[in-house]
Amino acid sequence: MNSAKANPKAAAREWIGLAVIALPCLLYSMDLTVLNLAVPHLSAALRPTSAQMLWIVDIYGFMLAGSLITMGTLGDRIGRRKLLLIGAACFGIASVLAAFSTSSEMLIATRALLGIAGATLAPSTLSLIRNMFLDAEERTVAIDIWVASFAVGGAIGPLVGGLLLEHYWWGSVFLVGVPVMALLLVLGPLLLPEYRDEKSGRLDLPSAALSLVAVLAVIYGLKRIAEAGMGALPVGVMAAGVAIGFAFIRRQGRLADPLIDLRLFRAPAFSAALLINTLGFFVGFAAFLLIAQYLQLVLGLSPLKAGLWSVSSSLAFIVGSNLVPRIVRRVRPGFVVAGGLVLAAAGCGLLAGLDRENGLPMLIVGYVILSLGLSFVFTLAVDMLVGTAPPERAGAASAISETSSELGGALGIAVLGSVIVGVYRHALSESSLAGVPPAAAEAARSSLGAAADVAAGLAGAAGDRLMEASREAFAQAFETTASISAAVALAAALLAAIMLRGVGTPPAPASTQGQATLLG
Repeated sequence: MNSAKANPKAAAREWIGLAVIALPCLLYSMDLTVLNLAVPHLSAALRPTSAQMLWIVDIYGFMLAGSLITMGTLGDRIGRRKLLLIGAACFGIASVLAAFSTSSEMLIATRALLGIAGATLAPSTLSLIRNMFLDAEERTVAIDIWVASFAVGGAIGPLVGGLLLEHYWWGSVFLVGVPVMALLLVLGPLLLPEYRDEKSGRLDLPSAALSLVAVLAVIYGLKRIAEAGMGALPVGVMAAGVAIGFAFIRRQGRLADPLIDLRLFRAPAFSAALLINTLGFFVGFAAFLLIAQYLQLVLGLSPLKAGLWSVSSSLAFIVGSNLVPRIVRRVRPGFVVAGGLVLAAAGCGLLAGLDRENGLPMLIVGYVILSLGLSFVFTLAVDMLVGTAPPERAGAASAISETSSELGGALGIAVLGSVIVGVYRHALSESSLAGVPPAAAEAARSSLGAAADVAAGLAGAAGDRLMEASREAFAQAFETTASISAAVALAAALLAAIMLRGVGTPPAPASTQGQATLLG
């Protein structure tokens, strides 16, 4: 059989369909960023309690992460295009409800619905790419575009949100998704083919419940540790989540039609890529969060200026994802991943040596290098995860990939966030808090943002002294976490070079007949 038959090339319909697939991915990324801009406006309108505000911000990510595994496997069973379109319709309806919420409780509920609907988007789009692009080189290019669409969404999200909030009410940020989803509902049936696994059995509802509770518990515990430090409640919730996760895995081994086929993990490339993807998000999520704080609270930039400088990171992701297909033609993917992690470590190294007096140029350079390196890692790790999985399990593999990203990011924020809080508190000396009331001093020790609020309320030199000391303490903490991130990235680079050294570009199957059905 010649290579053309073994690796059929995609037609124009597939490439146009890829552009349609990029729409919900772009929106998925935008929706993670625009709410943060709207928080002050919706706080004034809905008057949420502090606990309600936490749930408004967090519930989307909780429900999204907890639903990914179920939605990925459901797409394999009922059809990936069908699930994508159902999710798009639900996302549009929930966006309208969120925009016109009249109470905090209503907004929390609609944000939860948005999270569940959002969980259909990434696995469905990625698994469709797996079946639309059977040629391994073309699939890498398609996944590059898929990754770049998230970067574009992250870049334009704050800008679009800021413009809307300047002229309209807080709910307008949720309406951005409605025309995008409407367009997907129109173009999807025309341009996207349908795939489903005809041999799949029924969805096991107990497994779906176990996966949801396990992931929710672990993510909840990690987020609470990042916000308030170690405590009995978050640790206990995480321990319960891990125990439920083990029960979930044991159940999968006994089922004829499991929610996750554990045989996926027997492929060395799949397991190694999953670990590297998790470590990459461990480094990336925390770094991006802390850089945003450094730009505003240490360097004193306005939110708009900080957002504009942050666009450089998204541009680096776009450039990096477009370089990957050219590089892997000459270098094995495992070594490209390792090289990307070395680049990420170099970027973190620059961030660890910032000078506050002229730190903006070095910070942006480090930010760009970090983002460029991680673009290699994320693109090829995802490519390996979906490329090594059988076509009929592409939805489940995509969901596992997205879940590892969420867990890696939450773990990074929890661990490195706890480190930065600990170093910050230790570096904030008693002398800098002289003249500050005890309650205000304790608040200033909790975070740089709180210290800025306290300093603004102090008269004379005491406020200036506290602000300068708190910025210096945060800068020290930032340098420490950047150094830890560099070490983690280098360790991950070594693991990638060893575990993925024998991995080439995953071969596409000669035919999917007997494995998955192509409809439409």
